[in-house]
Amino acid sequence: MADNWAETTAGDLRRWAEERGEKVDAQGAMLLLELAQAEVGLTAPADLTPEGLGELLLEVFPETVVAGADEVPVVLETVRLLVDFLGATGVVPPETAAALAAEADRIAPEFAKVVAEADTEERQTAAEVISGLMAADGVALDDQDAVDRWVTDFEALPEDERYARTEEYLRRAGELAVPPVVLVPEAELAAAARGSGLAREVLALAAWTGVRPLTEHDELTAADAEAAVAALSLPVPRRSGEVEDQTDLPELDRLWWAAAEAKVIIAADGAAAPGPALADLEAGTDAALRAVWLRLFEAVAVPDHDPDDGLDAIELVQNELTGVLIHLYEQEEPTSAETLSAVLLEHVTEAYEISDGEALAAAVQEALALELDDLTRWGIVEAVPAADGGDGRALTPLGVWAVRELLLADGFAAPVVGDLAGASAAELVAGLTWHRPGTADAEIAGWIAARDVKDAAADLLDVMRTGGPGARNLAAAVLHRLGPDAAPVVRAGKGHPLVSPYAALWLSANGQPSRELTREEYVWVFADTVAGMLETAEPDEAVAAALADVPAGAGLEDMLDELWRADHPGVVEVLEALGEHHPDRATAKAARTAAYKARSMGGKD
Repeated sequence: MADNWAETTAGDLRRWAEERGEKVDAQGAMLLLELAQAEVGLTAPADLTPEGLGELLLEVFPETVVAGADEVPVVLETVRLLVDFLGATGVVPPETAAALAAEADRIAPEFAKVVAEADTEERQTAAEVISGLMAADGVALDDQDAVDRWVTDFEALPEDERYARTEEYLRRAGELAVPPVVLVPEAELAAAARGSGLAREVLALAAWTGVRPLTEHDELTAADAEAAVAALSLPVPRRSGEVEDQTDLPELDRLWWAAAEAKVIIAADGAAAPGPALADLEAGTDAALRAVWLRLFEAVAVPDHDPDDGLDAIELVQNELTGVLIHLYEQEEPTSAETLSAVLLEHVTEAYEISDGEALAAAVQEALALELDDLTRWGIVEAVPAADGGDGRALTPLGVWAVRELLLADGFAAPVVGDLAGASAAELVAGLTWHRPGTADAEIAGWIAARDVKDAAADLLDVMRTGGPGARNLAAAVLHRLGPDAAPVVRAGKGHPLVSPYAALWLSANGQPSRELTREEYVWVFADTVAGMLETAEPDEAVAAALADVPAGAGLEDMLDELWRADHPGVVEVLEALGEHHPDRATAKAARTAAYKARSMGGKD
């Protein structure tokens, strides 16, 4: 039958129904038939089987079509009429028509359930996007009148403008996302804050200050500033020559205004006095202590120097200190001071007008070293060996918590390990794309611990059947963390073509009776793995990771000659990535040749 058999069959169905005095959703029928053709692999309506109908309704339709739960009856009625038509017109034998009708009735409740779940997820996602757009426009979500006005104005915009605004929001939301981190218990955070150098220095400054007169700028006099530095044994490597006022002792000045902003000290109207937050910092509850300490941290970590006044290297680095802390937050391993300096200098040269880059580099490196010393003394950063064996820096658990609070306040998505413990398998797999290896292991362990092994296996197999290569790879990785109790579920699910090779690998790895993968399956799994990596990694990174997993003696060169024939939708992209980034020139050339063959075969893009 011609390629347009779905359209032809839908038209025949419409005429057949009209002759019988029945109404049919012809467009809906054509959509179902097109999905059966493109996703289930039907080459004609006569190929429809009960198994294919189940795949169409329970897997393909919910993943492909945005439909509301209220549309389920119409879809099911369309299916029933289609089955009646196929049987009445002799397209399928009577026994097949009867089996199709029975299958439609059997899966109707489950179809209604999966569509309702997909509908709920779509609505939740849409609500999150709309809420985000409102928040970006400064709309208070608890102000119903403002919300209604925004919605009215947004719906009045041309469709292309609404789409563009939504796309821009989603792009920015992707940028405002950081990897998940592990948080220590709140009591442990409070203990770390209570014992931190930052708390000790501020408490010592408040105790020394007590009640005393200040200058007209609500600062300590020059004599008092020098006395405070001596009493606190405060290191002041940034000290100016002659101390004419508090600002000539930048370390003390910074600590003073942090204490004032956190209300540990009241500095107003030319006099200093203990502030209302002093008691919380000295002996408050864990929650009260954390709140005061966080205000101190924000004050020292986010200085406010005006660039219009001209910045020296110290002020410039302090202005960019939040970026340094976020960089440390995002790294899985400790970072050397040299790397931090290089990253910071690159940003500074882009953000500021620089006349003498060489002099600036030396000054920035020195200024950053001073900042890191302060952050280490305050308990925010710790010195640990870097991967290259040199001196590295990493955030302490207290620093991780504090930086995350800053990120949340700035609108970042900053997940925590454990957030996905109660999530569905699909949500877990989607969330794992943000994880680094260390935190992914902890997240997976928490998810598995929260559910029955067989239920977990069944949910993961559903993701493998309905998701793309990336989701399938991650779901398979989680599946391999399940014990042998999952064997009956995995064995029962191996009949699906997308699951079968992964199920065979799992069964074999878990000491269960299993067949060996065919060569075609092995090649397909390789293509699926690389295609999955390409969804979230740069091509060079994906190729390097894939090659690291290829067993020695696997014969990649021979595989390339088979790979271009593989029945995998991502094979061209896989071969192109190998052709661009394989380290061996001959293999890369062979991959490019194979990619050309794959594009030529069957009109692949």
